[in-house]
Amino acid sequence: MAMKGPGLFSDIGKKAKDLLTRDYTYDQKLTVSTVSASGVGLTSTAVKKGGLYTLDVSSVYKYKNTVVDIKVDTESNISTTLTVLDALPSTKLVTSVKLPDYNSGKVELHYFHENATFASVVGTKPSPVVEFSGTVGAQGVAFGTEAGYDTATGKFTKYTAAIGVTKPDYHAAFILADKGDTIKVSGVYHLDEKQKASAVAELTRKLSTNENTLTVGGLYKIDPQTAVKARLNNTGTLAALLQHELKPKSLLTISGEFDTKALDRAPKFGLALALKP
Repeated sequence: MAMKGPGLFSDIGKKAKDLLTRDYTYDQKLTVSTVSASGVGLTSTAVKKGGLYTLDVSSVYKYKNTVVDIKVDTESNISTTLTVLDALPSTKLVTSVKLPDYNSGKVELHYFHENATFASVVGTKPSPVVEFSGTVGAQGVAFGTEAGYDTATGKFTKYTAAIGVTKPDYHAAFILADKGDTIKVSGVYHLDEKQKASAVAELTRKLSTNENTLTVGGLYKIDPQTAVKARLNNTGTLAALLQHELKPKSLLTISGEFDTKALDRAPKFGLALALKP
């Protein structure tokens, strides 16, 4: 199903967030993905974090408009997700649960219209938290709201409002979050038509404490297989990333981070290797 409309509420500001945070890792991670003859996708992921190792194995099976995803990890957790596209016209239905916690189950319903999208999430436990979001817009401009309501306490857990603008050469977002206590403004600007180079900035202000956080960053694609990213915030934390496509769909990512105001502290380094057939 081709998703239409202004996008989900969670898409507002996502371009800047992804450029500043996506693919940065400070652990050692190996991911191997394969596809069987029957069409079942298998992915094994091993992570070393400090002196601890974790391993999970997931399988994905697609049949017509249905996708089943099952993941098992070393802590004996079993996560199951069932996704059905167009169960009703222009909808996406997602149900998930993480065993052995039966109360972790939830049901999501997304509805996509040419000028509006709506999403709702309901937990399966007694007296669940109900979340709802909606976005309206056209011609690259979107207005959205999000709210969460705890049926057990009868109180709102969150409410957020946002405005997003998406154009061929830039993306901008204004978000009022944390029940009106946090203002977040972000923007991404592509410096050339092929989007080989991009700049990003994000400013967050917490009204209750008068705290400001400014993060700037950038992306540059050296060639079709290699890209570098960097970010710096006002506290002096500098991070950089190098990502290279070893072969189609197989990526090697090296990233690091250090505090420019405390050079005596040990920097963080991470390595991620994702292999796909």
